[in-house]
Amino acid sequence: MAFLGATPGRTPQGPEPGAAPASFPSLAPVSGPGEAKVDDDEEEPAEIHLCVLWNSGYLGIAYYDTSDSTIHFMPDAPDHESLKLLQRVLDEINPRSVVTSAKQDENMTRFLGKLASQEHREPKRPEIIFLPSVDFGLEISKQRILSGNYSFIPDSMTATEKILFLSSIIPFDCLLTVRWDFPTPLLIPSQVRALGGLLKFLGRRRIGVELEDYNVSVPILGFKKFVLTHLVSIDQDTYSVLQIFKSESHPSVYKVACGLKEGLSLFGILNRCRCKWGEKLLRLWFTRPTQDLVELNSRLDVIQFFLVPQNLDMAQMLHRLLGHIKNVPLILKRMKLSHTKVNDWQVLYKTVYSALGLRDACRSLPQSIQIFRDIAQEFSDDLHHIASLIGKVVDFEGSLAENRFTVLPNIDPEIDEKKRRLMGLPSFLTEVAQKELENLDSRIPSCSVIYIPLIGFLLSIPRLPSMVEAIDFEIEGLDFMFLSEEKLHYRSARTKELDALLGDLHCEIRDQETLLMYQLQCQVLARAAVLTRVLDLASRLDVLLALASAARDYGYSRPQYSPQLLGVRIQNGRHPLMELCARTFVPNSTECSGDKGRVKIITGPNSSGKSIYLKQVGLITFMALVGSFVPAEEAEIGAVDAIFTRIHSCESISLGLSTFMIDLNQQVAKAVNNATEQSLVLIDEFGKGTNTVDGLALLAAVLRHWLALGSMCPHIFVATNFLSLVQLQLLPQGPLVQYLTMGTCEDGNDLVFFYQVSDLIRSGKTIKPVKELLKENQMENCQTLVDKFLELDLEDPNLDLDIFLTQEVLPAATAIL
Repeated sequence: MAFLGATPGRTPQGPEPGAAPASFPSLAPVSGPGEAKVDDDEEEPAEIHLCVLWNSGYLGIAYYDTSDSTIHFMPDAPDHESLKLLQRVLDEINPRSVVTSAKQDENMTRFLGKLASQEHREPKRPEIIFLPSVDFGLEISKQRILSGNYSFIPDSMTATEKILFLSSIIPFDCLLTVRWDFPTPLLIPSQVRALGGLLKFLGRRRIGVELEDYNVSVPILGFKKFVLTHLVSIDQDTYSVLQIFKSESHPSVYKVACGLKEGLSLFGILNRCRCKWGEKLLRLWFTRPTQDLVELNSRLDVIQFFLVPQNLDMAQMLHRLLGHIKNVPLILKRMKLSHTKVNDWQVLYKTVYSALGLRDACRSLPQSIQIFRDIAQEFSDDLHHIASLIGKVVDFEGSLAENRFTVLPNIDPEIDEKKRRLMGLPSFLTEVAQKELENLDSRIPSCSVIYIPLIGFLLSIPRLPSMVEAIDFEIEGLDFMFLSEEKLHYRSARTKELDALLGDLHCEIRDQETLLMYQLQCQVLARAAVLTRVLDLASRLDVLLALASAARDYGYSRPQYSPQLLGVRIQNGRHPLMELCARTFVPNSTECSGDKGRVKIITGPNSSGKSIYLKQVGLITFMALVGSFVPAEEAEIGAVDAIFTRIHSCESISLGLSTFMIDLNQQVAKAVNNATEQSLVLIDEFGKGTNTVDGLALLAAVLRHWLALGSMCPHIFVATNFLSLVQLQLLPQGPLVQYLTMGTCEDGNDLVFFYQVSDLIRSGKTIKPVKELLKENQMENCQTLVDKFLELDLEDPNLDLDIFLTQEVLPAATAIL
């Protein structure tokens, strides 16, 4: 910013901009309101750094998420020697690095070696980092946690209060766990040790603050506990074949670099979230389907409330407010690092006031619903305090105009006075320039006095034609400073007096306003906990409103849960994706409970809907297990602990395996080794990747293995074209097996698909392939044509063979073909 005063001059001239030397950076230009606007969600790609410890059969996990600068930790949990729980966590969060102790048992060593060798892991295999075992000591880990610099803890807290506060979040006194192979209770401190090791790693690598001063610590905005109990096991193949998620490249070549976008998927049609963190939570729910009936019914209660017609206006109002809930963790991280942007204050102001609107709205809603009660109680008056401070202090328009933090009038009298003096400079400097011009050589037509921050006041005169060499720039009584844009800049006695009298007003104002900004940041950071809670509850409400909106538009119904029911019951279910793509969709029912019909063999011609039916059962079950309404008239979901599929082979040249071997090694093998009596197994066309006899034999062997389990057999749906499986009676007869077929009928010579499942065994009819039906029809048509030809009297003079060929032979031949 430069202020100037110009003389009317011996030759009149208009105002001229303040000049600067070529060696100086030009001063921050005054930006229009639109130019200073930045994307409030702009951030670097998120990275997750995970620390894990495996001790005496128990797993301790903690990870740091750079997207919200939060540490997540999992209470000590038992895990199998194959570390299935750890694998699930890795599949879910895809960490950039995995930190562990250099001293490990052979199970963890083997697991990490396998992880490091996964060259084809998507999106990228993590970096394995070993720290000395001393860095994971229990006491040193406790001290490291308690001595950390956390922005969510007010500076006013004493050391004792800080310990008590952290102890309320992190259970430092680990539970005593009794194990069958130990005669006395065993202390399992893996969780605290994992947290300590993670903090050591963050401090050593300086994650997110690599370029900052060494006294700037890694920002940690909170600790969050996560648990993986009551989860339903679903592998990545199942997510892919059921199209729960589907990433695809952007169709525009200009946006390919922006990354993948969500294609036609279950997540895509249900994701109607208005804020980024709602979308992130919905994705998390999809990766963690649960058997926790309290949690599931809590979600369904909110969805059902918003589906009541009189609550539609309230749902739309809440959705609008949620659209203003922005990336609060990113703003708090910038405040912690003193990197706050101009637009952050207005974004935070809107977020906080929208949160207050959510609180007021939820206070008018039934407090019997948990989330309404939580928002009404936990959105405290700290939010009003933050909004009030920002609204009274920050000059939003001025900040955008000057592209820096500015304060409103009447906040600091000293700043107001300096701004008045600064704004009055142009007219004052014009008077000074007039007096300077009177003392200059008459050849100089005009002059101006300008003010440049950090340099001060200067006298600026135009360069005369006679001023060629540097020596020509010397003027008696003036100190030459620099030449810029054909303007000569000098210090005079008057400009030196102005420097002493007025000082560097612009820098002084900037410094004082920066100090006020720092004080305001401290006030906000001291209340970071309530802002973090706002994000948690707002994102949860956003997800539930999105699911309610989808349920309303697509005609979904509320599922019922019956823990005593083994299996699922679905009345007139629909495929949630196919019904949106097809002009008409025929619903199907499913009965899969108890010991009857645990293995369902489904046959039918190609394109009759077998695969869609299998996926439909899996998707409806999945939707119920994430707390969503489902596309069915009625659905009753029993105890389901896993969903396994063999529907589509994930072919890859790099694996060096055939389609059939992939089926055996990766998909069917998982189901055979891990499915329980509470698991749902969906198998489509298994065995077709090899010769018919081998494929049929393997399919029969797998099914016989499960049938031999009796009441412990999983609930299995098998779609197949191996009719010999039924005709040769390769499966033992009994109530565990049920044979179904996709309904069809013939309309003249066309085969019409009903896309519905019917029970053949109940009617006592054998299964006939469509090819045999067509063959029988062709023989009947041929025989009819032959009979008509033999009846002809070729000696009849009235016989017209052309008419016979046209009316009899051609239609019959067409039907045969």
